[in-house]
Amino acid sequence: MFLIHSACFSLPHCSACCLVVCKYDLNCHFQSFTSINPFSTNSLPMFYNPHKLTQKIEITFSITQCQCPFLSCFRRRKAGILPSLEDLLFYSIAEGQERIPAHKFITALKATGLRTGDPRLKECMDMLKVTLKSTSDGVMLDRHLFKKCVQSNIVLLTQAFRKKFVIPDFQPFASHIDTLYEKARKLSGGLVADYIPQLAKFSPDLWAVSLCTVDGQRHTVGDTKVPFCLQSCVKPLKYAIAVHDHGTEYVHQFIGKEPSGLRFNKLFLNEDGKDYNHQLQHDCSLLQSENGFSNAEKFDYVLNFLKKMAGNEYVGFSNATFQSERESGDRNFAIGYYLKEKKCFPTGTDMTAVLDLYFQLCSIEVTCESASVMAATLANGGFCPITGERVLSPEAVRDTLSLMHSCGMYDFSGQFAFHVGLPAKSGVAGGILLVVPNVMGIMCWAPSLDKLGNSVRGIQFCTVCLRFCPPSDHNNLFLFHKGSFLSFQVKSVINLLFAAYTGDVSALRRFALSSVDMEQQDYDSRTALHIAAAEGHTEVVRFLLEACKVNPGPKDRWGNTPIDEATHFGHHEVLALLQEYYSKYNPLVKAGADKESTEKHLDGMLER
Repeated sequence: MFLIHSACFSLPHCSACCLVVCKYDLNCHFQSFTSINPFSTNSLPMFYNPHKLTQKIEITFSITQCQCPFLSCFRRRKAGILPSLEDLLFYSIAEGQERIPAHKFITALKATGLRTGDPRLKECMDMLKVTLKSTSDGVMLDRHLFKKCVQSNIVLLTQAFRKKFVIPDFQPFASHIDTLYEKARKLSGGLVADYIPQLAKFSPDLWAVSLCTVDGQRHTVGDTKVPFCLQSCVKPLKYAIAVHDHGTEYVHQFIGKEPSGLRFNKLFLNEDGKDYNHQLQHDCSLLQSENGFSNAEKFDYVLNFLKKMAGNEYVGFSNATFQSERESGDRNFAIGYYLKEKKCFPTGTDMTAVLDLYFQLCSIEVTCESASVMAATLANGGFCPITGERVLSPEAVRDTLSLMHSCGMYDFSGQFAFHVGLPAKSGVAGGILLVVPNVMGIMCWAPSLDKLGNSVRGIQFCTVCLRFCPPSDHNNLFLFHKGSFLSFQVKSVINLLFAAYTGDVSALRRFALSSVDMEQQDYDSRTALHIAAAEGHTEVVRFLLEACKVNPGPKDRWGNTPIDEATHFGHHEVLALLQEYYSKYNPLVKAGADKESTEKHLDGMLER
């Protein structure tokens, strides 16, 4: 008789004995098994307990007759050896084999939506290259070599292979995207923008779609590596930067929040004498305005900010487009002088310098792939999904998505909001930046435009792709909504302690950069430092003490400190490290430490 959780049927199992490990209790990995043979389940006697939390299934078999890896782990468990998560991951991929080809692991990884070039998997991929060079055939990995490769990023890999991402079955979803891409590719019509010579050079046959989920799952199809200028797609991004730096109240002293119902380049203000919304150029004057930065410094600041939003993927600059923009910018100069007359700029603003900066920002180049990460950063509440870094404030994300939803698609904004209902921004280069809050960011690019200045293929794709997207809560832009804050806190503690338990310093760095409280406690008042000290993870302990400046002496419910844990389990190196920091620790000094100092420590640890 075996007691198991009723939701364990999706895990890999042995085709001979049909055994599967319980996936919910990490403290008893191989104590519970069940048959999941689809041809025999109906004939097995089963019943549910009163609370319907578990089910019991009677099975008769001989453990000694099966040689599957799950049972070998079961025997190891009986011998007092607890299998690790790395072992579980190996067995789920090996399917009964003692060794696996490296390409099989890479293929399985890509099937989850992750890329081998993901910054969060750098340690794993680097170790894989080194390990394969040391093997006799340079191809195969046994359990010990596999564990050596994945242990640095085991938290992320476990989430991926247990289908805990926002899109659990990524391959079928990607196939749907490919189908929609092909349908849109067959569309004809529209014209390539020609008022700027550099835009007119693009072929109308170019067509690309790239997406990035909030968990960093990626999919691209088409001409996704061809650089193109953001043009008007940069407007919500520079607005987000302005709100991030100055706050909503200051920014909206100079611009409004309403869609105008007029062409984007009309000489017209609202009843308060302000620009209707952020879709015109003069909010460039708000970028770092009170710091007296030069135009060159402002441009570098915005460019580096956008690179952070793109997870350090390609963000460039087209000087030829900038020169063309400036030469053909008479209408923009007219609007600029009109706004200057109406005192729509902050005091002391040089209007011509603002226009130059505006033309420069419109000439920033991206690819579909890098722009999709920018959109995913907005979808993820301001956190870059592939680096884990907090880039934008929640306030900036909320306001940006609200304005993108109401006035991001030129004169088609109302129709787009009605039929698609998602924040988006289009540009005359043919790009459409689409945000599915809490799910993903999408960048579509096709140079052929309709009469309103929107990409013909992009509009078609966005209109039909919504039916295949996981449901999103547009009001839940920061991952917090009514009744979910406690759930978020619980997950935060679990993920933090789990990373400390597995020794995943990479995951801990991402948590620290995401402003997670590194001193959080579980229900036993145990912290990540307690767990790391008990497990003997010296690098984790060093990171928590040096970079995060956590308290080295917190007590759990039994009065034990991390020093007690290291002493009890005989981890002498960890003990020496803890004692060194405990002797120098001053809680009053820590309480007064400024944010800049903490960030410098984190940056230093990230470079290691």
